[in-house]
Amino acid sequence: MAEIPLDKIDRKILAILQADGRLTNQEVAERVNLSPSPCLRRIKRLEESGVIRKYVALLEPAKIGLGLLAYVNVRLEKHNDLPGKSGSRSPRDDFSASVGQWPEVVACYAMTGEMDYLLRVHVEDMNHFSRFMMETLLRHPSVLDVKSSFALQQIKETTAMPVSGTA
Repeated sequence: MAEIPLDKIDRKILAILQADGRLTNQEVAERVNLSPSPCLRRIKRLEESGVIRKYVALLEPAKIGLGLLAYVNVRLEKHNDLPGKSGSRSPRDDFSASVGQWPEVVACYAMTGEMDYLLRVHVEDMNHFSRFMMETLLRHPSVLDVKSSFALQQIKETTAMPVSGTA
């Protein structure tokens, strides 16, 4: 995917919207010293080009009953990404499709190194995590090995991308 050129004003708009996506166009325009029309054109261009993917409400997991955060490394059987003899999907494709259906998994990354995937899993408690592991993840036919780590304390978490730069 091609990178689109961003000037200082674009970067400032992005930083402002990352801090508070509910600001009106008028408020953003005032903060970047533009009139509303050119500011809105810039925001629309950033949205249409995919720089701004979407706007969301960020929830506090513990306040909605999801007090346990786990990171789970997953290793699959056979790295062979070719379909099976019967034309079925590869283990990677099958696992990727399954992960998309598991609400406990809020992020999944294909990884380099010893393990194939890293999952970020939010659950209510250790009982919920145990059920997820035993009834869902470990029952997946492609899963060979898992290693779990639990977050003890949140030091930093942000959804904001570093947009400062020379432009």
